[in-house]
Amino acid sequence: MNVAIRNPEFRALWLAEAQSVAGDHLTTVALAIVVYGRTGSALWAAVVYALTFLPALAGGLGLSQLADRFPRRTVLVVCALIQAVLVGAMAIPGTPLALLCVLVVGVRLAGAPVNAAQNALTREIFDDDEVYLRSQDLRGITTNVAMLVGLGAGGVLVTALGPSWALAIDALTFAVAAAVVRWQVRARPAAGDPDDPWFGAARWVFGQRRLRVLLAFSWLVGLAVVPEGLAAPLAHQIGAGEQAVGWLLAADPVGFILGAFALSRFVSAENRQRYVGVLAIAAAGVLVAFSLEPGLVLALVLLALAGAAGAYIITVGATFITWVPNELRGGAGGLYRTGLRVAQGLGVAMGGVLAEWVGSATTAIALAGVLGVVFTVPVALSWARVRSYAG
Repeated sequence: MNVAIRNPEFRALWLAEAQSVAGDHLTTVALAIVVYGRTGSALWAAVVYALTFLPALAGGLGLSQLADRFPRRTVLVVCALIQAVLVGAMAIPGTPLALLCVLVVGVRLAGAPVNAAQNALTREIFDDDEVYLRSQDLRGITTNVAMLVGLGAGGVLVTALGPSWALAIDALTFAVAAAVVRWQVRARPAAGDPDDPWFGAARWVFGQRRLRVLLAFSWLVGLAVVPEGLAAPLAHQIGAGEQAVGWLLAADPVGFILGAFALSRFVSAENRQRYVGVLAIAAAGVLVAFSLEPGLVLALVLLALAGAAGAYIITVGATFITWVPNELRGGAGGLYRTGLRVAQGLGVAMGGVLAEWVGSATTAIALAGVLGVVFTVPVALSWARVRSYAG
């Protein structure tokens, strides 16, 4: 990771992404407080929260292709400035609720080509596969740390400064990101052809068996996130109280950070590809232990272990981007990210249905683990075959 961070272009992208992620989660907290404070409605608060990620799903398939049709540095700078303006408008006190919803959608739509351009541009910066994978480890670790910091500090900042100032801080992070990228990342021409079919990248990806297997690995994450949606009922069932909900939610990302660090520090890129299937099975298999009705400490350990094994997804994403031609990486990356987000949303919803059906959060999590193992084994076997063929 030290080699990656010494590259000035990557360092600029990394810093811009880190502060934007922290700002995004700060905005999530601020919006929840603003909307609930105005309406007193849990439904409205939930609707606005949903708007923070639903547009990204649609934008991930369509708008991400802008990262192939236009210079990627330009896409990053322009979209960051658009986000700064929109979040700045949200910070104006008394903004009507309907307009607030429109602004939230706009901010998330503008974020879709940003993610696609950043992923594709990072691969352009690093020709060496080993260094590139280390850079993705650093991004994964930083994103999870920034998420924890943003959510943890969000409540404190909103309480101390007020929601409007918290949103203004987020707007500033986008403006700073635009400036950093503009002055530290060198200009490159557009990688793709503006006349290419709009969904050409998606069609190309689904025509490649090895990429379909990598997509399947990313979709399996949907089963691994089931505990996140059941944190509150899980805390109640194991007698830990409401204060433990935050700990249960934090256990997985903390484990992910430790797992990503260990893989980056001790395992080569080639071996990490070899162990993807084993780690994916382990990430699901650990959840089966919830059938033992664990107490709080054991539950936290299990969730952290699942998160650590789940760090395999960094290798999956990096390999996916590497195996896609440069001129298609924006659209292909958008497809990958969209599938990952949809799988996570469906997994959380499925966990709620399972818990309601069996009447137990621990049993629902254990069942999700069993399903994860059953579905992951054939994907892992397919991965072994296509990886051997690719080699």
